[in-house]
Amino acid sequence: MSLLFSGRKQASSGHKIGFFQRIIMFFADHLRQCVNSVGDLYRTPFASLMTIGVLGFSITLPSTLYIMVENTEQITEQWQQASEISLFLRDGLSEPEAQQLLKRLQSWDEISSVTYVSSKEALEEFQRLSGLGEALDYLDRNPLPAVMMVVPTSKHASPTAAGVLLDKLRKEREVDIGKLDIEWLERLYSLLAIAKELVYLLGGLLLFAVVLIIGNTIRLNILNKRDEILVMKLVGATDAFIQRPFLYTGFWYGLLGGLMAWVTVTLILLWIGWSLDSFLQQYQLDLNITGMNISALFVMLFVSIALGLVGSFISVQKHVSEIEPS
Repeated sequence: MSLLFSGRKQASSGHKIGFFQRIIMFFADHLRQCVNSVGDLYRTPFASLMTIGVLGFSITLPSTLYIMVENTEQITEQWQQASEISLFLRDGLSEPEAQQLLKRLQSWDEISSVTYVSSKEALEEFQRLSGLGEALDYLDRNPLPAVMMVVPTSKHASPTAAGVLLDKLRKEREVDIGKLDIEWLERLYSLLAIAKELVYLLGGLLLFAVVLIIGNTIRLNILNKRDEILVMKLVGATDAFIQRPFLYTGFWYGLLGGLMAWVTVTLILLWIGWSLDSFLQQYQLDLNITGMNISALFVMLFVSIALGLVGSFISVQKHVSEIEPS
């Protein structure tokens, strides 16, 4: 490279440009290059749609999985029997003693609700559901104990906290046996934790792939405009001026890809919601899938635009500076 083109700088004229004129020219130049980058996408519609589609679908998959995992917590909250503790009271416990225990447990901060089922009510329910009403009449005494169904608060519904609460309840003098399906709870929470970890891992890999794809697309655009870039550098254009349209191209890729991802995720969740309704109704459960709101839209747009800018920035920093007139 000759000394003529080393450290290219804009030639200064005798006319001095004011501060406000510089600001206006700066924003006007950015606006022009931003609009021109849209024209570049329009002139290559197939390649642009392919890149936007890859970016959009890459964000769609982890976003959909994350929202579904978060919404499963609605179901776990409705499955209160999953963390419900059954307390079988001592045989021969009087009704006043049972009511005294009920009032004492209702005052505990760890407990959301307590339901008392007397031995008489338990026997009547068993007769009604089992169909052995006449056979049970021959019993000398009621063999069923009184039961208290304890539902912990959401803060104490995890396997560890529910186990601690169960141990505390077993120490009450009126309690004979305490039962809690901790293994079922542990499996449920473990599956949710694994699902979240997989979503984060898959999302990270896909987002990294998006950066590579955007960077390669911008690299091809730079190579296709190599002669144009050489001419611009010969007449004094700086690297920052040349890089700017490619950065705006990455911005538009990210914006359009984010909008595409948001629309796709919304349609997928609507379809999944319709499919789940009939299944969940069999278990008397209700799931209203949430997560696709305005805040989710802004988050997806922010992530997709950031990916587009990062991919294009890496590419232009490397390849534009390599193109120099000799």
